[in-house]
Amino acid sequence: MIAKTEEDFNGLKEIGKIVAEIRDEMVQKTIPGITTKELDDIAAELFEKAGAVSAPKGEYDFPGYTCISVNDEVAHGIPGKRVIEAGDLVNIDVSGSKNGYFADTGISFVVGEGDEVLTKICEVTKKAFEAGLEKAKPGSKKSRIGKAVYQTAKQHG
Repeated sequence: MIAKTEEDFNGLKEIGKIVAEIRDEMVQKTIPGITTKELDDIAAELFEKAGAVSAPKGEYDFPGYTCISVNDEVAHGIPGKRVIEAGDLVNIDVSGSKNGYFADTGISFVVGEGDEVLTKICEVTKKAFEAGLEKAKPGSKKSRIGKAVYQTAKQHG
């Protein structure tokens, strides 16, 4: 979709804020001992509270409200009985819609104390994303985004 009106921008901002809040709440609740299904149940409750719909559920009849991958699992992991442990690398992907507008967000992080290299990679990836986001302005070239991401990653080795 190409956002052309103020209504479009506001609709995208609203669902973007919703999926970001769901993602952040799930990250906060990701502690050793919780299952990926329990995390997904948190998302289900938050989607309902916000009056939004999980895109994987609503569009594809996915068996979860979110996608959660742990360690070496491929992207779009199905929430289930898997128990999160300290040191696990977790990826949470939250996609949703409201009033015809869709947004998607995700994050990878290490639970608790873990591998220093993995933790650094996750932290630098977030910094690189934020540097790219700063360059994402109406009318700016896409190459500026890529350059900012590349320079941030390179600065951190």
